[in-house]
Amino acid sequence: AVARSLKNDRTHTIGMMIPNNSNPYFAELIQGIEDASFELGYNIILCNSYDDPKKQAAYIRVLMEKRIDGLILVSSGSDEDLSMLLANEVIPKVLVDREVTGVAADLIEADHVQGAYEATRYLISLGHKRIACVAGPDTLLPSGGRVAGYQRALKEAGITVCDDFIVHSDFTSEGGFNAFQKLLTLDSKPTAIFASNDLMAIGGICAANQAGVKIPQDLSVIGYDDIALASFSTPPLTTIAQPKYQIGQLTAKTLVERISNPDSQVRRTMLTPELVIRQSTSRPAGIN
Repeated sequence: AVARSLKNDRTHTIGMMIPNNSNPYFAELIQGIEDASFELGYNIILCNSYDDPKKQAAYIRVLMEKRIDGLILVSSGSDEDLSMLLANEVIPKVLVDREVTGVAADLIEADHVQGAYEATRYLISLGHKRIACVAGPDTLLPSGGRVAGYQRALKEAGITVCDDFIVHSDFTSEGGFNAFQKLLTLDSKPTAIFASNDLMAIGGICAANQAGVKIPQDLSVIGYDDIALASFSTPPLTTIAQPKYQIGQLTAKTLVERISNPDSQVRRTMLTPELVIRQSTSRPAGIN
């Protein structure tokens, strides 16, 4: 295989960098990428940055040394090292979910603003007016997009956006647990919470249970991503479904096309998320 790669300058290997492999969203995304890559005759080398931009840049250098044909990157947040490294590398690359400052590359993402807008608008349609948002890290573009969609839905409904109702935390169950704890200590508590991913929502439901807050009777909760676990939470989680497998397949196919045609025009593809209604949301108490 090494001899063939030296002869035709191809290793048929794709490098992939993700922020955190403990998040089921990325596991489901990877499955789509691996399936499509295998069908196209490519192998995957997977690296995990554990949300550390410095480690991310170091791993990308390692992947380059492995003579990969292309790179798939779900950024852990941009820093100068990463931007300079990717801007100077001519290797074909596809970004997923998150742009990187100063890097012109194909981008595959779902519409974060629209997804959050639909989630918040659904809560408003149930009669909720005190709606909080548990957002991801404010350094990540998907977090900002989801907060923007949440705010847009509130403003359209004539509901004041309350700063105390927006809490930033990590995209983890622990991050959601801590954020919900903070919101549930407010004097004027929310009747509904939009969590920016399902792990945060599930951690938040745990915090609500510990505080004696019943879901959805006392508090409606809606997540984001529709990971497999969302159907089996207690209660099953209403969420915004991202087309994860489709994103993964499209990412792999786009990268292989880029490898074959490195000078073609850079493309940005945006897919549409969908609302999935389960049992973690209901009308507020006192409204029939």
